[in-house]
Amino acid sequence: MNDRTITRVKHVMKTGFDLVDGLDNVADALRNARHPESKCLLVKKRHENDEYGIVTYSDIAKHVLGKGKAPERVNIYEIMTKPVLGVDSAMDIRYCARLFEHFSLAHAPVMENGEVVGIVGFTDLVLQGLKNNL
Repeated sequence: MNDRTITRVKHVMKTGFDLVDGLDNVADALRNARHPESKCLLVKKRHENDEYGIVTYSDIAKHVLGKGKAPERVNIYEIMTKPVLGVDSAMDIRYCARLFEHFSLAHAPVMENGEVVGIVGFTDLVLQGLKNNL
């Protein structure tokens, strides 16, 4: 029998995250961001049949800064990834880490009943997940 305690994504996720509109420009989205520690911006659904999107700070560095574009002239929708692959809040962090590796993810929204309740990244999995099991 396995005595290992399961650490779930909801135990390590960040509950503070920024939800932006795809029509926002990058400069405004960053200026209004309240949770830079999440290292990404989630993009709102435009209607009930739409999906969430994501823009990582790495995306902004590659597609805006690296290409010499003015952040005031680039809209979020131009550089976002959509649909974003979310993870269930009850998922074991071991499987979340495997999912991240399999799909080359660094961050993912945490979902409950189709709504975003948090954000999780590799750093959260490692720092919080291992701490919970030491």
